[in-house]
Amino acid sequence: MNAVSLYRPVSIGKAMNDFNRYLESFFDSPLSPLDNREFPVTPAVDVRETDGGYLLEAELPGFDEKNIKVHVDGGNLTIESGREAETKKEADKGSEKYLIRERSRTSFSRSFRLPENADTGQVEAVFKNGILSLNIKKRAESQKRLITIDSR
Repeated sequence: MNAVSLYRPVSIGKAMNDFNRYLESFFDSPLSPLDNREFPVTPAVDVRETDGGYLLEAELPGFDEKNIKVHVDGGNLTIESGREAETKKEADKGSEKYLIRERSRTSFSRSFRLPENADTGQVEAVFKNGILSLNIKKRAESQKRLITIDSR
């Protein structure tokens, strides 16, 4: 007996990914290598504001910190990186060949418009355990300060 179950994707992105894989199964053999395919990656990002600045954290699992570039141009902050798939010679060793290959070459570029009070000269970057943390300080003149009242 065949059962019908209701499909409820977690997100629209997951639904689109599932749909794309379903369509690909009609045009490609699921057991053929996926050579020269590039899957777009958009890292998940959290941005928080603190008293002294902004903290941007991006998930970049599988990326090497040597290949990650962070640059500021005017009021725009851009994070970009890429990773290459292994060459065909490395991939097919002797009688060994891929049946399914989903980890291939990929790259991304993501830009953020910085607030006017961000000090673009004071950006610190740390990459640890697949998380890129950018600490963007606020300009000193824009930070909140306490004014003392003189009682004369």
